[in-house]
Amino acid sequence: MPAAPQPGMSWRRRAHLIIDRGAGDDLSARLVHGGLVALIVVNITALVLESVPRLAVAHDRLFHGIELVSTVLFTLEYAVRLWVAPEHARYRGMSDWAARRAYALSPPALLDFLATVPLYAALLGYGDLKILLLFRLVRFFKLGRYSPGMASLGAALHAERKALAACVVILIGVMLLSATAMHFVEHDVQPDKFGTIPDAMWWAIVTLTTVGYGDAFPVSPLGKVVASLTAVMGLVMLALPVGIIATAFAQEIHRREFVVTWSMLARVPLFSGLNAAEIAEIMHALRAQTVRGGGVVLRPHEPAHSLYFVASGEVELVEPDGSRRLDEGCYFGELRLTELAPAESGIAARATVATKLLVLDPADFRLLMLRHPELAAHLHRLAAV
Repeated sequence: MPAAPQPGMSWRRRAHLIIDRGAGDDLSARLVHGGLVALIVVNITALVLESVPRLAVAHDRLFHGIELVSTVLFTLEYAVRLWVAPEHARYRGMSDWAARRAYALSPPALLDFLATVPLYAALLGYGDLKILLLFRLVRFFKLGRYSPGMASLGAALHAERKALAACVVILIGVMLLSATAMHFVEHDVQPDKFGTIPDAMWWAIVTLTTVGYGDAFPVSPLGKVVASLTAVMGLVMLALPVGIIATAFAQEIHRREFVVTWSMLARVPLFSGLNAAEIAEIMHALRAQTVRGGGVVLRPHEPAHSLYFVASGEVELVEPDGSRRLDEGCYFGELRLTELAPAESGIAARATVATKLLVLDPADFRLLMLRHPELAAHLHRLAAV
């Protein structure tokens, strides 16, 4: 694990790559992220066990120690994230303090801030407030930052929020209809359980969600018919949101991969005139390549016969007129439409941190053009402009 940033890389940039982006297979990034995940898990476990009176008394000092150490580390994490905020791509162009202010108001940063509140509130004499228990539980949701799956699920729920809200409205409507029908059918037979529509609504929601506590059930033949129809509707009502979420989740994963790769390909001048369908064809020809920090991607005397796209991490590109750093979304290299022997590139490329690349090789690209002559003709027209 490197103890200092790579030559030419500032401490702030290095900290950003470690704590915010978890660059590729970088050991320091994996240790930091793994340690923070373990700290969150320990916190939630301690919170649950502390609710047991016997354990709370027997291990009071341990629980307080965990809370103290956790708050200090969470505070340090929050401070570091504020410090490196200007390195975020979304805040580029802002001044350092404007970038930090914008980040501090973002949902992830607010979550980080709330995670530090309980101990400081206790130091100010508000340790007995029950709401502080919720703030400690908020730490669980910090796991979403380290789980791409949870982030994709959150994006899927947000994308389908209107459809899910419609499901809730339909559920309420079916519940009211079932409760009203059961009230009219059973209120004379069981006035204590179905004497009012609100009483019947409890039975309806329990039946629609297929829980069935058994504390209230119909005894008349007509009531059993209403209950049967309600139970069947419950299966439909459960399947509807599950199907919506599952489909949206799968689409979100594919959409994220497509958008990131499509945006990188669209930046290449040769591909800038292609439509989304044509770029999607090129995407299938890409291969993944992982380079460790300090690894050489391209030497100056090697021919530049492929295009390299930076999916994550950072690459230092050394050219005759100077050097520059390429991060996520940038590309380098050269791709020829003909089979002429490529000339020496004159450039060198080195991964400053563990980096994941997407590579478009000439053989795969020419095979793609043979399979899709219309795409080849389009590219030749663009290259001739």
